[in-house]
Amino acid sequence: MRLRDRLHIDATTQRRLSRAMQVVLVGLVFIGLDRGNVGIVANSAIALGVTYLPATLERDYHIPMDAGLTLWITTAVFLHALGTVGLPGSQFSFYQTVWWWDHLTHALSASVVAAAGYATVRAIDLHTEQVYLPPQFTFVFILLFVVAFGVLWEVLEFAVGGLASLLGGDAVLTQYGLEDTLLDLVFDIVGGVLVAIWGTAYLGDVVGALARLLERRSGEA
Repeated sequence: MRLRDRLHIDATTQRRLSRAMQVVLVGLVFIGLDRGNVGIVANSAIALGVTYLPATLERDYHIPMDAGLTLWITTAVFLHALGTVGLPGSQFSFYQTVWWWDHLTHALSASVVAAAGYATVRAIDLHTEQVYLPPQFTFVFILLFVVAFGVLWEVLEFAVGGLASLLGGDAVLTQYGLEDTLLDLVFDIVGGVLVAIWGTAYLGDVVGALARLLERRSGEA
């Protein structure tokens, strides 16, 4: 079963939703430019670039990225970028005014990271006998991978915030203290658990394509 079947939304509608979010992201870039907010511009522009990644992977590397997977990735980066903006006329972003926004985006982003980590390592597992990922260890691996990435992200947020303070500019990424960091990691784990329980079943095509890509690359070497 593909992810689009699980969502109970036809592929055409999912593609339209992804396109609509891309259009909004373009608008967010201009909003950031109008406000002179580097954080909004940077996060929206990077998110927009990420939304084109599935099409690039499918075109250049023949990795199947159906409408459901594309919508999953697009929604994650879209909500993060939107969170940096906020309501018109307000100086505060959704991250600052909506208490659950940060939790939602961390869980959703972590699920994408978990899926990417699982698909890559599983493909390597299929490609070479030097790496073996026992089925019963998959759940643990996904959680460890997500936590490691989450810690790296928090360190990056801290470093970017500190650098912005030293230079007297706006921080592209913002950290709101130790309690916020711990909650971020908790919801990163939530995203990883969701993928470990339900998501791996929808990544079989991607794993197979990655394994074949590795096989071709090793044959060319």
